[in-house]
Amino acid sequence: MKYLELTIGAALVYNFVLTRFLGICPFLGVSKRLSTAMGMSGAVIFVMTIASACTALIYNCLLKFTCCGQVIDLTFLQVLVFILVIAALVQIIEIIMQKLTPGLYQALGIYLPLITTNCAVLGAATLNFNEGRSVLDATIFGCFSGIGFALALLLFASLRERLELATPPKAFQGTPIALITAGILAMAFVGFAGLC
Repeated sequence: MKYLELTIGAALVYNFVLTRFLGICPFLGVSKRLSTAMGMSGAVIFVMTIASACTALIYNCLLKFTCCGQVIDLTFLQVLVFILVIAALVQIIEIIMQKLTPGLYQALGIYLPLITTNCAVLGAATLNFNEGRSVLDATIFGCFSGIGFALALLLFASLRERLELATPPKAFQGTPIALITAGILAMAFVGFAGLC
């Protein structure tokens, strides 16, 4: 029951993009095409899962430990350490994508390195720390938070591709209609609030 609550809560109820409003930059920037949204979704799921596991492990083992009977507390370094871990993971993904899928790498452009400073990824790591989650719980939370991010991104990309075929009034074309659509999608996700 605990893991069901954790997974549903991470993906739907407390969706990073649509209920916590974290990670909006790649959400708006990469959602014009479904193909690039799928690539970014895979990258974010991978980074959030591995980053949550690594940061939880580092926090639980390295930032607060006992040495010679004295408690060493280095938790004030958590944000710096978390960003370094996330940056390293993004670099690995960037190298892999550049070698294996150069077209997707070019399509993602600046948004791929922006995962390093994506506040959704850092938010997941920080929430794991604040909630005192174990490494397993943090990994599950990170994975399903990434899946929730991907779900929001793919839904929004689908809607934006559909909106290109529509003819809204001139004042609403482009970014305004995209923001209105994002707002309506966020209201839909607020409906999941009673699940957890």
